[in-house]
Amino acid sequence: ALFKGHRYATVVINADTQQVLWVGEGNSRQAIRPFFEWLGPEACAQIEAVAMDMNTAMDLEVQHHCTQARVVYDLFHVVAKFGREVIDRVRVDQSNQLRHDKPARKVVKRSRWLLLRNRDNLKAEQAVKLEELLQANQPLMTVYLLKDQLKEL
Repeated sequence: ALFKGHRYATVVINADTQQVLWVGEGNSRQAIRPFFEWLGPEACAQIEAVAMDMNTAMDLEVQHHCTQARVVYDLFHVVAKFGREVIDRVRVDQSNQLRHDKPARKVVKRSRWLLLRNRDNLKAEQAVKLEELLQANQPLMTVYLLKDQLKEL
C-alpha cells in the first residue's frame, strides 16, 4: 500500500538476487502489463515460477506472458484465505447449530479472532479460552489444526 486507503504499488523482485526489477503504481492488469512488455518474450520464456499474493490481475498477466511459469501464492495470503473461507464458515455453522444453547453459541460466535490469530501471539487468558473452545468443539479443532498444518507446507 502506498498510502492509507487502497492505493497500491506492484514491486517485482528477482527471488535469487533480491534485486528490485520494477516498481509500478497500481495492481491492475493494465498497471502490471508494462513490466512484461519491458521484460520481453525471451526473458518471460525463461521464468520458471512467480511468487505472488492472490492478486487475480497479476495471476492472469503471468499466465498470459509466461505460459510455462508456475504460480506460487505466498503463505500469508493462503493462510488468510483459509481463515476467511474455511475457519469462518465452520465457526458460523457451529454457531448456528448451537441456537438452543445461547451461552455456548455466544462463545463460538465471539471466537473469530482467537481462531485466526497465531497461538504464539495470544495472551495467557486467550490461550486458555482457545484451548477450552477447541476441546469443546471438534470441527473447530479440526480446522484450527489444518490451519497449523497449512503453515508447515
